[in-house]
Amino acid sequence: MKHLVAPSILSADFANLDRDVEMINRSEADWLHLDVMDGIFVPNISFGFPIIKAIKKTAKKPLDVHLMIVQPERYIKEFKEAGADILTVHYEACTINLHQTVNEIKKNGMKAGVAINPHTPVAALHDIISELDKVLIMSVNPGFGGQQFITRSLNKVQEAKKLINDLGSSAIIEIDGGVSLDNAENIISAGVDVLVAGNAIFSTNSPEETISKFKRIGNMT
Repeated sequence: MKHLVAPSILSADFANLDRDVEMINRSEADWLHLDVMDGIFVPNISFGFPIIKAIKKTAKKPLDVHLMIVQPERYIKEFKEAGADILTVHYEACTINLHQTVNEIKKNGMKAGVAINPHTPVAALHDIISELDKVLIMSVNPGFGGQQFITRSLNKVQEAKKLINDLGSSAIIEIDGGVSLDNAENIISAGVDVLVAGNAIFSTNSPEETISKFKRIGNMT
């Protein structure tokens, strides 16, 4: 598959959200990445169902919703109704009932992903990876945008790719945190299928052109 680009709405201008979503619609981006934070699982609060519903009305591309919340299983149906196409939960937030949560996401017609924080080993996904559509490797400690990429995340990407291949999983690998035009080529070479980028896109003079640059890096490898 060609590498995908998913601009992170967390870095968008929330006073002009429709404008930024329309820009993503026009751009070469593949998904819109939405980070939902509850102030408990991570030390920040972002947005919830009303914002997702508002984005869904304008968006013409899939909504890739990343839940950084405790007990995400409580809201699976609600996220589907709000417009999520892909729903990713954190391994650390639902270790007790992870299989059940993943199955519930799929039952509700969404693709299922599991994210792991920088301190969580890839091996923790051994028993679930065959059921996943996506593995999300966090390359920063989650909670805030604009952080520096943790280089050892590339090793985790390679470990995840090996685990996927060894177990015959069809899961793709997404990376989130500190992704930039400077490190994107190395990230893709390590085996990443989906690049999430926030500040690296929205802080530029031409976010649409920056998205194109990310896509071109992906297509050259």
